[in-house]
Amino acid sequence: MKNRVNELTLARAWPVDNRRQLLEHYDQACALVDPDLVMIQELIPGGGEAQFSFAALCAEGRPLAWMVARRTRQYPIDFSRGSTFVETIDEPMVEEPSRRLLAAVGYSGLVELEFKRDPRTGRPKLLDINARAWGWHTLGAGAGIDFPFLSWQLAHGRTVPEIRGQQGVRWVRAITDVPAAAAEIRRGRLSLPAYLRSLRPPFQCSVFALDDPVPALTELPTLLHHSTSRGSLWQRTKGIFAASATRL
Repeated sequence: MKNRVNELTLARAWPVDNRRQLLEHYDQACALVDPDLVMIQELIPGGGEAQFSFAALCAEGRPLAWMVARRTRQYPIDFSRGSTFVETIDEPMVEEPSRRLLAAVGYSGLVELEFKRDPRTGRPKLLDINARAWGWHTLGAGAGIDFPFLSWQLAHGRTVPEIRGQQGVRWVRAITDVPAAAAEIRRGRLSLPAYLRSLRPPFQCSVFALDDPVPALTELPTLLHHSTSRGSLWQRTKGIFAASATRL
């Protein structure tokens, strides 16, 4: 819960390597937020290549429209506030457990289940369940699934046919994907040619649309205002580049 802006809520998470660091950071965290809100959890190694989602519209535990996606890039890179580049893929190791979980709880409505593949076991681990629309849900339109319209149909008792999302469709939020990609390039985990190849069609823009350009025109000032109120976007970006330069 981020009802106050401070070092912890801006960072979202603090990684620790040993017991001493854990105790020090825990005491520091408890001085910044209510101790009941502090969570200690395992950090799964790996980057965006290991981050997956099962996104669906369900009725009583049965997915009616669904797609599996890889959340390849996010910003900030390590503990993000949102995905910046997402692509639809085929990944049975994510789809099968997602279906089992949704059936077990009899879930109805829009949902996104987030996973990360553990390189130590090769198996995906469940990170989060978002029982709502998610930031990149418009990727569905490019993959043949109009999630908002289908959700409206389901809510009004209309028949929704089973639809599986098309693979190989990409979604990008350029205003945050550029600094995310720059950080990955600085870390040596992404090359400029590979980044440019990732933007090949077909892809969906997160905000820009030719028939409605106003949201895209207002995104930059809106983001700058939001960033100013929670800590400078430039300062955070500068910090990422400085850390990357130190590693180099």
